[in-house]
Amino acid sequence: MRTAYLNCFSGISGDMCLGTLLDAGISSKELTEALRAIPVENYAVTSEKVQRAGIAATKVDVRIENHVHRHETRWRDIEDLINRSALPSHIKDSGLAVFRELFSAEAIVHGSSFDEVHLHELGGIDCIVDIFGTVIGFDMLGINEIFVSPINLGSGTVKTSHGILPVPAPATAELLKAYPVYSTDSGFELTTPTGAAILRGLNAKPGPIPVMIMDITGYGAGGREIESLPNVLRLVAGNPNISGNSDRITVLETNIDDMNPQLYENIFDKLFGAGALDVFLENIIMKKGRPAHKLTVLADKNIKKITEIIFRETTTIGLRTYTADRIILEREIKKMQTRFGSVKVKFARLDAGTTRISAEYEDIKTISEDTGLSMKNVFEAVNIDIQNNKPATK
Repeated sequence: MRTAYLNCFSGISGDMCLGTLLDAGISSKELTEALRAIPVENYAVTSEKVQRAGIAATKVDVRIENHVHRHETRWRDIEDLINRSALPSHIKDSGLAVFRELFSAEAIVHGSSFDEVHLHELGGIDCIVDIFGTVIGFDMLGINEIFVSPINLGSGTVKTSHGILPVPAPATAELLKAYPVYSTDSGFELTTPTGAAILRGLNAKPGPIPVMIMDITGYGAGGREIESLPNVLRLVAGNPNISGNSDRITVLETNIDDMNPQLYENIFDKLFGAGALDVFLENIIMKKGRPAHKLTVLADKNIKKITEIIFRETTTIGLRTYTADRIILEREIKKMQTRFGSVKVKFARLDAGTTRISAEYEDIKTISEDTGLSMKNVFEAVNIDIQNNKPATK
């Protein structure tokens, strides 16, 4: 499986997504064949190599044949169409998740119910092909996680069925809540509602390029030339496993100079109980020469709960948060038989020939308390027994 990163320095749209995936190497023939599982006709997907400000990219067009009428499409129409299709269930679920985001955004913008709101510009065959073609393309590349850069919205106005509106279109603005965005003076829309819905529906995570060994790049062309920058969407993808397992965590930190340090033990217990991966303190000097502690928490889940604990249990009035890539060795915990009985032991493997072994602290502490021996002596004895590789117990 691969991780993908979408660089949206010229925005994102449905056709740019398709172009990026074709440019990255998926087969146009296989994509077209996969799309035939959807019971719609009278369209053709075409692609060609173009240049955008000197960058070679793939431009995709979904051509509607025989002037098929665009009708007002409701959620039940899309849901029924896809449920009748022969698409794999995971493709159905992902594509419908994108459309669900579109309908939800339109419902909020127009003050309508989800079931009654309808799509105008987004209700045609081309939108269905853009969204499900993108989902199918990511699946063909083996992409299971998507990250995205700050998103260029463009500028100017956009013509809609409700009149001329400023960029971003209302649905685009609704869909990109919680995503970092900016605007350049392009004079037209760069990010469309379809492109924004694809990001949100596929749970693209904002942030920098994650740690990976890149093996795929692709450029999907927008419809116009821009003098100041290439009008393309860039995809890079690769294997996230680099000498171990890679993941992304949240770092929360705060500086505290006015709290009784006796409280930290209880705070640590609550944070670990909430699922924190690690919690630690650093001695720092703040303004006016005041000694203080920097509290840092590493977490990969329950961020809201952990944040609430920090605010409730400490005197801080502010937190810094950011994401960080983490590379961890493959690890497992086994029970090993020692002279003191069964002890849990952690095995961390760098490669086939390198393994780090360490007994679990709490087991060593318990043995020390039960025997009266120092923890240092218990550690030494247990390590000797582990190295002798005595049989493991269940």
